[in-house]
Amino acid sequence: MSTSEAKFDGLANNYDQARPRYPAELFRHVVEYLPKTGRPTVVDAGAGTGIALEGLLPHLPDDAAVHAVDVSTDMIRVGREKFPHVVWHESTAEGYLASCPSSSVDLVVAAQSYQWMDRAAYAREAARCLGPAGLCLVIQNNRDHAAGGFAAAYEDLLEELSPGYSRSYRSFDIAEELGVVFAEVVRRASDWVQTLTVDEFVTMSSSSTQAQRAVAAVGPVFYARLRELCARYEEGGRVRLPYVSEAFYAVRPR
Repeated sequence: MSTSEAKFDGLANNYDQARPRYPAELFRHVVEYLPKTGRPTVVDAGAGTGIALEGLLPHLPDDAAVHAVDVSTDMIRVGREKFPHVVWHESTAEGYLASCPSSSVDLVVAAQSYQWMDRAAYAREAARCLGPAGLCLVIQNNRDHAAGGFAAAYEDLLEELSPGYSRSYRSFDIAEELGVVFAEVVRRASDWVQTLTVDEFVTMSSSSTQAQRAVAAVGPVFYARLRELCARYEEGGRVRLPYVSEAFYAVRPR
């Protein structure tokens, strides 16, 4: 999938409303890597509407210089409304980092965006622009389709109707990739379940590029099939979607 496919133009409001947030515990160790004195500089790369910032900002000093980068003007519009004190930039993540002076950043975050990037270039530029004690954090929510049930059936539907989609599209080894340029990579994980009304789930699905490709291919058939799927698994008008969320803490550039 290319960066251009990750722009989510026209989907920003649904995206911000419906996308799952990140488990709070995955951000708690960030403060350990920030400088003890001075004003830390933070870059949220591929920030979207600032969903990761909701979990990250409470762990940062009030005077932190926070920059958010995204390729979509629509996403930036919503993000700027939520966080006007953050400096927003329209750019690719790796392109923005390439413009940062060496050792000028203390924390770089890629939340649900790493798979869209030129990953080797992103890791290389993150390592270059981070200070000696800086942190490169990659965090993502993964639907746990291995659990079976509704989660697996939803992946079946996407693979059937969304051209080119595969549930294994994020099957690369993040720790190994980051380890090429960082001396230490620590993985932290959290298992949890998101419970949604059927309408909330349909809205969340509609905010994804996979669903939009399915709609482009088969039109309203996709939403009809999606609601049929929900009807098979809902209990009391709600569906349960299990997640495995991961955070990769990469430190000390090689």
